[in-house]
Amino acid sequence: MGKNFVPDEKAWSRLPNILAKLTETALVSVAVTVCAAVCAFFFSLLGTETTKTNPWAGRVVRIVAAFFRNVPDVVWAILLLFTFGQNVLTGFFALFFYSFGTLTRTFIETIDEVSASCVEALHATGATFMQIVFQGIIPSSLPQIVSWVLYMVETNIRNSTLIGVLTATGIGALFDMYYKRMDFGSAGLVVISVVALIIVIEVTSNKIRKVIM
Repeated sequence: MGKNFVPDEKAWSRLPNILAKLTETALVSVAVTVCAAVCAFFFSLLGTETTKTNPWAGRVVRIVAAFFRNVPDVVWAILLLFTFGQNVLTGFFALFFYSFGTLTRTFIETIDEVSASCVEALHATGATFMQIVFQGIIPSSLPQIVSWVLYMVETNIRNSTLIGVLTATGIGALFDMYYKRMDFGSAGLVVISVVALIIVIEVTSNKIRKVIM
């Protein structure tokens, strides 16, 4: 690895193309996480005991969340290849399904732990469901929810590299192409770029967590 994967002059000349694909991968990962987080939050409202919804609806929500969460995103990508082929849509939905299941489960637990007393007080005053959500649940659980969303962004950027190899999109496709051509210097530069991006995202996420917590 120390001999073959060190970026050479030819690899550095490809840096603009690598950064363009890395930016594309990062933006897709952020878009997936935001969409999954919005859907998971409203879905989790039916699964949490805090909102006092139908118990059967809560069980169904938890089963659905467990199903999407326990199927790895790589498996989703393989299954979706038969429907969408090798394109960015396959990667988007593969990451979305896994993120949706994971965030739904974590949001349910967060709402149950953080918002119980606040919701109990709002119930006592006769507040409506929407008032409970926007005046009780969101303000009290928002810091934890944002923290989980940031964590999911980091996870999706890492996972999207592997999924890109399967779907022939983004930075994963670029790494696969260089590796199969035995252009190990360029493949090594791709790995270094991905690691650098993840470190930047993690540092930024930690700073945001310190502000909101």
